[in-house]
Amino acid sequence: MSKRLILAAAFVLAASLFSGLFGGVRAQAQQPAQSPVVAGAVPSGEKSGDIRQQTFDIVWRTVKEKHFDPAMGGVDWDKARETYAPRVAAVKNDQELYRVLQEMLGELHQSHFNIIPPESVIPEDQKDPSNGGVGVDLRLIKGAATITRVEPGSSAAKAGLRPGFLIEEVDGKTVERIVGAFAKSAERVELKNLRINRRILAAIGGDPGTAVKIVYLDDKDQRRETTLTRERLQGELSPKFGNFPPQYTEFEAKRMSNGSGYIGYIRFNIFTMPVVEKLKAAIAEFNSADGMIFDLRGNPGGVGGIASTIAGRICDKPGSLGAMKMRSGELKFAIIPQSNPYTGPVVVLIDGMSASTSEVFSSGIQEMGRAVIVGERSVGAALPSIFQKLPTGALFQFAIADFKTPKGVLVEGRGVIPDVEVKYDRAALLAGRDAQLDAAVEQIRKSQAKAQRKSPAVK
Repeated sequence: MSKRLILAAAFVLAASLFSGLFGGVRAQAQQPAQSPVVAGAVPSGEKSGDIRQQTFDIVWRTVKEKHFDPAMGGVDWDKARETYAPRVAAVKNDQELYRVLQEMLGELHQSHFNIIPPESVIPEDQKDPSNGGVGVDLRLIKGAATITRVEPGSSAAKAGLRPGFLIEEVDGKTVERIVGAFAKSAERVELKNLRINRRILAAIGGDPGTAVKIVYLDDKDQRRETTLTRERLQGELSPKFGNFPPQYTEFEAKRMSNGSGYIGYIRFNIFTMPVVEKLKAAIAEFNSADGMIFDLRGNPGGVGGIASTIAGRICDKPGSLGAMKMRSGELKFAIIPQSNPYTGPVVVLIDGMSASTSEVFSSGIQEMGRAVIVGERSVGAALPSIFQKLPTGALFQFAIADFKTPKGVLVEGRGVIPDVEVKYDRAALLAGRDAQLDAAVEQIRKSQAKAQRKSPAVK
């Protein structure tokens, strides 16, 4: 694989593994990496301290030497070492170490700098997603944990949970308690909301066959509770990609009726290698569609090269989705049109949990005028990054480049601004409507009508 493809493939989300994996999946435990310290050379407590100090040194030095901006945006990284080194020396266990390291990385005020504990990583030899869920997705709407989607036939659906219901407690813990310190974090609100959302979903998820008690407010704001059985997830695990760990992956493609024709709808929860062939097949199948909708709501990113793969199948001219700028030089996300690309109207749905590769794709084709972006502003976490394994067994995710759109717009901290803004609305959800998807369909119909007006009359 070329250097260019390797770097592009490293595009992954900032907060992907803070509370379980993407989509709130609780990861399985993984054995820590073997320590380079000789067993028995020193007492176990001292040995642990040596490993933690080594881990701290690696994290600090890696940022110092590999951050894409040598000035680190004005952050005094040498002072950060002086501040946090004594705190690391005083930690009693690895969990405390990870919290201190994450706090130090927070001084950068950028996405894609994360410490991922070993217990939050799916083992490479795990063959299928052994984690479970109840079939709900949620978003924070006016600060409330609001159900936005319920999978048909899921335990949540069978119990009568519906979009628009508000989750208040999970297994006896209030949402406020589950969220904990995230709610008081000083980081920008978009990243904070993303982490809060993931934390709540992670609390709901768990081992298949286990029970979880949910306290919620229904459509009449009546407080109710139900006990649901977690079910095995229906997706698949992606293979390990370098140090990018396996991820739970789901993919959906369907035809939506549109009068005498149809609209192609494609949704996937993360950019991983298993979706590539499915994307190619779906786009080819929908080649005669009146329009195509890519639903990237809640999609945190993943393998960056897949963005170019999609673009090459919906664009008939060469171009670029943008460029990643490193300490020396830059690399572009090139668009290479494939044979017989889809040329009809395209709409991309995004929201406040769309990040990284989702932002690369949506911002690039937006600037090209190839698609209309509908929904809510994305999170603004678009730094290419890679993973490194630490002596404690944890993974260290760090950014190695910045990203700008073809017109030079910096996506990090800004996000992608929709052409048509449609916010989540509890009343619409309770009425059974997906207002954002409805708006996407309307944009395709407007494009159709415009094209028909421009077409010469048939004689």
